[in-house]
Amino acid sequence: MAVRQALGRGLQLERPGRAAGPRAQPGPLGLPLPDRYRFFRQSVAGLAARIQRQFAVRARGGAGPCGRAVFLAFGLGLGLIEEKQAEGRRAASACQEIQAIFTQKSKLVSDPLDTRCWQGFRLEDYLIGQSIGKGCSAAVYEATVPTLPQHLEKAKCVGLLRKGPDVLPKGADGERAPAFPFAIKMMWNISAGSSSEAILSTMSQELVPASRVALDGEYGGVTYRRSRGGPKKLAPHPNIIRVLRAFTSSVPLLPGALADYPDVLPPRLHPEGLGHSRTLFLVMKNYPCTLRQYLQEHTPSPRLATMMTLQLLEGVDHLVQQGIAHRDLKSDNILVELDSDSCPWLVISDFGCCLADERIGLQLPFTSWYVDLGGNGSLMAPEVSTALPGPRAVIDFSKADTWAVGAIAYEIFGLANPFYGQGRAHLESRSYQEAQLPEMPKSVPPDARQLVRSLLQRETSKRPSARVAANVLHLSLWGEHLLALKNLKLDKMIGWLLQQSAATLLADRLVEKSCVATKLQMLFLANLECEALCQAALLLRSWRAAL
Repeated sequence: MAVRQALGRGLQLERPGRAAGPRAQPGPLGLPLPDRYRFFRQSVAGLAARIQRQFAVRARGGAGPCGRAVFLAFGLGLGLIEEKQAEGRRAASACQEIQAIFTQKSKLVSDPLDTRCWQGFRLEDYLIGQSIGKGCSAAVYEATVPTLPQHLEKAKCVGLLRKGPDVLPKGADGERAPAFPFAIKMMWNISAGSSSEAILSTMSQELVPASRVALDGEYGGVTYRRSRGGPKKLAPHPNIIRVLRAFTSSVPLLPGALADYPDVLPPRLHPEGLGHSRTLFLVMKNYPCTLRQYLQEHTPSPRLATMMTLQLLEGVDHLVQQGIAHRDLKSDNILVELDSDSCPWLVISDFGCCLADERIGLQLPFTSWYVDLGGNGSLMAPEVSTALPGPRAVIDFSKADTWAVGAIAYEIFGLANPFYGQGRAHLESRSYQEAQLPEMPKSVPPDARQLVRSLLQRETSKRPSARVAANVLHLSLWGEHLLALKNLKLDKMIGWLLQQSAATLLADRLVEKSCVATKLQMLFLANLECEALCQAALLLRSWRAAL
């Protein structure tokens, strides 16, 4: 009886001396199989049944003891394989059910401009304050909306041109709320022309993280419609910036413009300016600082630094799942806001260099040197920086942003980025070797140290995906009990996932504003994949076994 059960559930040994009739044999669930499957099924279970029949023949004397033992062992092995497959199917099903629950529970920040009486598709709808910063293609200003009384009163208290964007007034209710809750990004228009259609087409990459209603206005002279084969639209994610409004308008003379960027102004504002009279404006949430600014003032604890790295991996994984590569990840393009416990929440911004083409996905044909490979050459992954153009050359960007996260992790853990600067310590992505990577201090958790080195592997086949890398840090942070088990089985992992699910739902329900740890656990459970989780667990155990 034990042998029969091991050889396959629901499959019976044929009785000696009785040939299989034309009647369909019962399946694993007791249902009759189609006639074409009456002898065997094309699966592990069918192969197990064939071995059973041959074993029955050999057991009646058709072979010697050695042959019978071999067939017995082989049959038992197939039975165990089928049981493992059934266990895997149960685990995958449980992961899908957990994922479905937390996908619905994911809390996305509501659009603060989503009101009935006001649309916000004109520059005149905003009060613009001080400059927040500028880059190579745009300037960013703080802004508020006069029709939001609570923000207007705060703006009057501090003045429209206050000293810095990180100065927040104290609200009457004791909570700190920004007088300028929005940031307006004014693109510099040198070559796109002055028609709204041309501007929106040329700067379409900036619109990738735009919300569903961001382009509903027609104040720019044209309603932007994504053409077939154009840039993708990115689904919302807590670790990725959201463009709330996008419109074209005449370029105004904003505070500091003549001193900070006179050359890109139109001639009507500056005689020597080269810019066009109209450009694109993007309205987003105003964040207190960038990651670079935060790290200049704060030194995160090792655990907090691990959670910050994890947030970047969650954001990059979302981009990869959507078939988008950022291609300009750096600490200046990552925004930070603090929760009630002063823990940083990271948001990836500035998609002007992204790869978001419906036609090619993450596989970019590199036919000539004129093909745009993205920005920030210092943090360009080796497979990109060493690529050579050719008629059939294609660059795979599926793990390029993941590599950049590994380089930024040095900054997050308090070290100098090895791919910046000059001198002997400076590395170049096109020529460095893994042995040249600086050692992280012992204060950094061993799992995080191993992961950073793994993310910076030159060969993409040795580099984990963003999803697997994120799962590694999730397990390292919250799955120590699971990893300590000598025999890590799928049923134990599912039990741990159910415990995590219950604890996360309870924590999210008891606290009005979820803390960083709870939000990360909800993201983990909402993106749960059994195979990727198993890969992460095996990777972690192999690292720990090698220590």
